[in-house]
Amino acid sequence: MGVVDSLVSARKAYERREWLAAFATLSDLDNDALDGADFERLATAAYLTGRTNDSILAQQRAYQLHLDAGDRLAAIRSASWLARTLVTNGESAVGSGWVARARRLLEEVPGDAVERGYVLLAVMLHHVFAGEFAAAARYADEITEYGRNFGEPDLTATGLSSQGRLALYSGHVREGLALMDEAMVCIATGEVSPVFVGHVYCTMIEGCQEISDFGRAEQWTMALTTWCADQPGLVMFTGQCAVHRGQLMRMHGAYDAALEEFGLAVRRYTAAQTTAAAGLAMAERGDVLRIRGAYDAADHAYHDALAYGHEPQPGLALLWLARDRTAAALGAARRLVSEASDPVHRSRMLPAAIEILLAAGESEEAAGLSGELTRIGADFGCTALRAMAGHASGCVALARADYGTAIAELRRAARTWSELGAPYETARCRVAIGRAVRALGDEESACSELTAAHRVFAELGAASAEQAAAELLRPSAPCGLTARELEVLRLVAAGHSNPEIAAALVLSEKTVARHLSNIFVKIAVTSRTAAAAFAYEHRLHR
Repeated sequence: MGVVDSLVSARKAYERREWLAAFATLSDLDNDALDGADFERLATAAYLTGRTNDSILAQQRAYQLHLDAGDRLAAIRSASWLARTLVTNGESAVGSGWVARARRLLEEVPGDAVERGYVLLAVMLHHVFAGEFAAAARYADEITEYGRNFGEPDLTATGLSSQGRLALYSGHVREGLALMDEAMVCIATGEVSPVFVGHVYCTMIEGCQEISDFGRAEQWTMALTTWCADQPGLVMFTGQCAVHRGQLMRMHGAYDAALEEFGLAVRRYTAAQTTAAAGLAMAERGDVLRIRGAYDAADHAYHDALAYGHEPQPGLALLWLARDRTAAALGAARRLVSEASDPVHRSRMLPAAIEILLAAGESEEAAGLSGELTRIGADFGCTALRAMAGHASGCVALARADYGTAIAELRRAARTWSELGAPYETARCRVAIGRAVRALGDEESACSELTAAHRVFAELGAASAEQAAAELLRPSAPCGLTARELEVLRLVAAGHSNPEIAAALVLSEKTVARHLSNIFVKIAVTSRTAAAAFAYEHRLHR
C-alpha cells in the first residue's frame, strides 16, 4: 500500500474510531508524510490506546508543524492539549510552560478566539489539582461561556461538567448536579470529541461517587461502559470505568465481581501509563478485602495504594480499628476530619470517623460529627448519604442509651439501604437495631434482627461482620461483658499477667489494661483476685 493509500486508510480508521488501526497505520508512516492534522490524529489515537508518551511526542510534532506553517490558532490548540495532558499526569511545571507558549501566541491573534477557552482548560486543571477550587470555578465559568459563544461542544460540555463538580465542593450540590445533567445532554448530541467525552464522563461519575449519589453514578457508569465498548482498542478511560463498576458492585454486595473489576482497573491504568490512578483501584480493593475479613490482604492492598501515591483513607483507619489498633485509628480519623475543609470531602470521612470515635468511647465527639453529617445529607439531598447519616445518628443514640431514638433512626436507614440494593449496609443497621431492642428487654426481636443480619453477612462472605453478629447471638454474658472482655477475664482467671494476655490475644498492653478497667467497672470489683473469683462463680473461666 502506498503512502497516499495508507494515509487515507488511517484517516478513515480514525473517523470510525478504530483507534488501534489508526495508531498503527499513522505510526508506521514516515514522519515527512504527515502534516500537522495527521500528527494530531496520531496523538489522539495514541492517547486513547494508552500510549501517553507517544501521544505527547506526536502532539509536539503537530505543534511545530502548525507553527512552521504559520497557523497560530492550530499551534495554540496543540499547546493547550499538551498543557492539559501534562498537568493531568502530574507534570505541572512542564504543563505551565506550554500554557505560557500558548498565551504568547494568543497575543499575536487579533480579537478574541475560541482557542483562549482551550488554554483556560489547562489553567483550570492546574488550580483543581492544587486544591484551589474557588479559582478553578471562575475559570470553569469562562470556559463554558467560550463554548457557548463560539458554538464549541467540547468546551461547553467540559465547562459545564467542571462547573458542576466544583459547585459540589462549595456545597451547592443540587446546582452542581443540574450542571452535570446539562453536560450529559451535550454528550448525548454526539458532537463532543472522544477525549473530551471520556473526561466529562469520568468527572461526573467521580463527583457522584464523592457525594454518594449512587443512582446517577450507576446510570452514567452504564453509559460510559457502553461508550467504551463501542470503540475497538480503547484503553484510556476503561480503567476508570472498571473502578466505577467495581464501586457499584461492592455496594450491591457482589464482592468477587468487584475485586475482578478493581484488578482490571489496575491493569488498564498500568497499560495507559497512568499508574498514579491505580492507587484508587488498590484502595477500593483493600476496602472489599477488609469487609470480607481478609485483613492481611487488605493491608497489602492499602500499602500498594500508598506506593502508587494514593492515601487509602478512611479504609486503612477502619482496618486498624478492626485489628484493635484503636489509638491509631482514632488519630487518623481526627486528622482526616480536620484536613477535609469542604462539605464533599468531609462527607467522605465523617461516617468512618464517627464509627471509630464510638468504638473508642468518644460518644460526645461522635455526636457532634453525626449532627454535621445529618446536615450535609439534608443539604445534598442524596439518598445514600442520608442513610449513612441515619446509621451514624442511630449508633450515637445507641451509645447514649437513647434506645427509642436509635431504633427509629436505624430502621429508616435500613429501609433506605434496602431500597438501594445495599445488603451489607442494611445488615449493619439491623445489627444495631438488635442491640437496641435487646437493651430494652425484647430479646426475641433482638434475635430476629441479629439472625437476619448474620445470614446476610454469611451469604456475602463478610467474615468479620458475620463473626460479630454470631457473638451477639450467643447467650449473653453477665453484666454486659463483651466477647473480647470475656477472653481477657478468662485469662485473668487463669493467672496470666497483662503482658501475657496481650501476647495471647495479639493486643497492646494498653488495650488489655483498658479492657480490664472496663471489666472491673461492669462486674463491680476492684482487683484481679476479685475478678477471677467472679469468673469462677459465673463459670466464665472455661
